[in-house]
Amino acid sequence: ELLASARCRLQELWEERELLLSDARDCAARGQELEATVRDLCKPNEFERYMMFIGDLEKVVSLLLCLSSRLARVQNAMSRMDGSADAEEKQSLNERHQLLSRQREDAKDLKENLDRRERVVSGILAKYLTEQQLQDYQHFVQVKTSLLIEQKDLEEQIKFFEEQLENLEQSIP
Repeated sequence: ELLASARCRLQELWEERELLLSDARDCAARGQELEATVRDLCKPNEFERYMMFIGDLEKVVSLLLCLSSRLARVQNAMSRMDGSADAEEKQSLNERHQLLSRQREDAKDLKENLDRRERVVSGILAKYLTEQQLQDYQHFVQVKTSLLIEQKDLEEQIKFFEEQLENLEQSIP
């Protein structure tokens, strides 16, 4: 019964992933339309700033999510340790935790810088786009970020359930 439930949940997650991938394709299509509009209306250097911002948006958000996920796994491993764990393993986890914490702080700084750049790009676009086009741009940025977060969360859930299912299958004779 537990195996069937885990398989069912995993199937639901895979279906959810397909829907999310469809949403991501729609968002990418909107992004291409917006890119064409910005290319047509803005000066080349302004278009370049826009493109750099959009490219960096995905990279920085993905980096932050990845580091946060890895940090959470290390913290979980640390909390599961009991008093009998060897000192070398504890030290290794502590070092990884410190490194990931520093890296995540650096990534947060990158995100703050990206937010400042977004305000600059919005100011540039405000000179060229209609109010509706500007709202479409802002909506695109929000949706793109949300989709990245949802995708990462879903991938984590799928990975967790796949591991749980594998462990269950191995534990049943």
